[in-house]
Amino acid sequence: MADTYTRILVHCIFSTKDRRPQISEPDKLWTYLRGIARNRGVDTLAIGGTTNHVHMLLALPSGLTIAHLMRDLKANSSRHLNEKQRGFAWQDGYAAISVSPSQIQTVRRYIETQDAHHTKRDFESEYVAILDKSGVQRSAEYTFG
Repeated sequence: MADTYTRILVHCIFSTKDRRPQISEPDKLWTYLRGIARNRGVDTLAIGGTTNHVHMLLALPSGLTIAHLMRDLKANSSRHLNEKQRGFAWQDGYAAISVSPSQIQTVRRYIETQDAHHTKRDFESEYVAILDKSGVQRSAEYTFG
């Protein structure tokens, strides 16, 4: 029987509830999120963000849905962060945009330079621009629900 080969690359973006600046120790959160992903068989190619949102470039195994992975990432990290700072919450929803293997370095660089990027553009305008550029159909009314 022939082997099955997949390369499923996804740029995931999610924010804190109401985009509040609640990520006080980003490097520790990035490490924790990497651990959750690794436990689900996911390779984290890049991770970054600011005090109110996260970007992850992920290589998914073929049997894992993005919905299940995002549920696990957000639920487990929220529980962990609430142990240290009461009232932490992620915004409902997320963006998950497919990435061509030829664009890995470009997306990785973009994710790793989030601090510099956000000196010029806030999260909301960045998020809308990424969705629009990707051709995602969205309702303006529910984009930040």
